[in-house]
Amino acid sequence: MSKSSSGVKRATSPLNNFIFASRWLQLPLYLGLIAAQAVYVFHFWVELVHLLEAAFGNQHALQLLISSIGYKTDATITSLNETVIMLVVLGLIDVVMISNLLIMVIVGGYETFVSRLNLEGHPDQPEWLDHVNASVLKVKLGTAIIGISSIHLLKTFINAANYDEKVLMWQTIIHIAFLLSAIAIAYADRLMSHHDKAGH
Repeated sequence: MSKSSSGVKRATSPLNNFIFASRWLQLPLYLGLIAAQAVYVFHFWVELVHLLEAAFGNQHALQLLISSIGYKTDATITSLNETVIMLVVLGLIDVVMISNLLIMVIVGGYETFVSRLNLEGHPDQPEWLDHVNASVLKVKLGTAIIGISSIHLLKTFINAANYDEKVLMWQTIIHIAFLLSAIAIAYADRLMSHHDKAGH
């Protein structure tokens, strides 16, 4: 049932109900993202355990870390050094930021496009969920992607000796493109907000 502008209830056609119910087809997508989140949590703890083991002198864990971060050097590495630690920690931060991005997409997307979560008054309700909509979600996702790209770029520059100049150049260009895209999205959102306020 729905209400017209006069406040009188009117029946919703079966076709309209069917089309509106199709939004639930997105539910498996969000459940899949939750599964991907679980994989990231597992990956985070594997890397963290390897880092702790390497800190206590485990050579196998150290070689696994070096292999995972793609660090190469002519000298034989027998213990953790500052560069390896920094690259591993940046990798862990990268996982956390991607997990934050997943949470924003899962919670914000479900709330916006599928069904209300009814979290009003919940002590753990995210502050941004109060005013989330498709436009706000795009801006927040753009900001999160810039943060992730920044971490990747920092990791590349720390390990720059193992990358070709073209790779460094293109990663920088792509990061700038992400930055400009986010600025454009935020600016367009601001213009639309001012237009809506002026219309009222």
